[in-house]
Amino acid sequence: MKRILPIVLSMSAGWAAAQAPDTSLRPVARSGSEQTGVASVPDVQAQPETALEQTGADNAQIRQVNSRVGERPVASASAPAREDGVERRGLFSSLRPLLRPRAVGEKGVAAQNLKARGAVCGDLAIQGEVVGAVPGKIKGCGVINAVKVREVSGISLSQHAVMDCVTAKALKSWVNNGVKPAVGNTGGGVKGLQVAAHYVCRTRNHKPGAKISEHGKGRAIDIAAIQLHDGSELSVSRHWRTAQRGRMLKQMHKAACGPFGTVLGPDGDRYHQNHFHLDTARHRGGPFCR
Repeated sequence: MKRILPIVLSMSAGWAAAQAPDTSLRPVARSGSEQTGVASVPDVQAQPETALEQTGADNAQIRQVNSRVGERPVASASAPAREDGVERRGLFSSLRPLLRPRAVGEKGVAAQNLKARGAVCGDLAIQGEVVGAVPGKIKGCGVINAVKVREVSGISLSQHAVMDCVTAKALKSWVNNGVKPAVGNTGGGVKGLQVAAHYVCRTRNHKPGAKISEHGKGRAIDIAAIQLHDGSELSVSRHWRTAQRGRMLKQMHKAACGPFGTVLGPDGDRYHQNHFHLDTARHRGGPFCR
């Protein structure tokens, strides 16, 4: 019996070896739906030759498109083309309004740049040039940061007037809120201001020993008349006591009280019968207007 058992075991092992497969069995891969968070990968070997050919063609097309991305955008079939050849896509093709012609935009930008180069006091409506420090010939005169104004809010000055920026801005406010509304369309509207005086180093009313005038500090300007587009004017000396034009001048005089700290005219004293004196001095009791 002991001799028979080894022979039986040896014969069983040989039979098992004869029945074994040439390669080991591989586990069946689970589908993509069974693998959480892992997409199923198609077995390329199982695809027919036609599928492989299609895949290769698709890959070649993708490589061709990718190689051209750096050269120019790929046109969309739904994107309308403009007449100038520039494609408009996305929001530009549906929501954005048509742009103005480039020539119109460039002309507007050029005009703004030209105007900006002449702006002073940080205000495009005040045109002129920066003067800087103006030394006084006598004690108390002079301007630290002076500008020479030639135009405010489109209204030209008969002579370029030297002043500080506080006074320039007060002049602009008066033109916009006092002069233009008072004149309206009379004579075609306001064209310019007749400047009688601006910066000059002197005493008040030229009196010896008097205090330094606000003119000597760059804080004052004298206006003798308002020039109109039809060539006529509203003259302080000739029209102050007339009906229609006198009423306009009185309205301007009143409107200057506030933007300016001192406003003097023909009813003030004998020194201001032919002009308005406007300065930005500040008084404890408020503006002084006569």
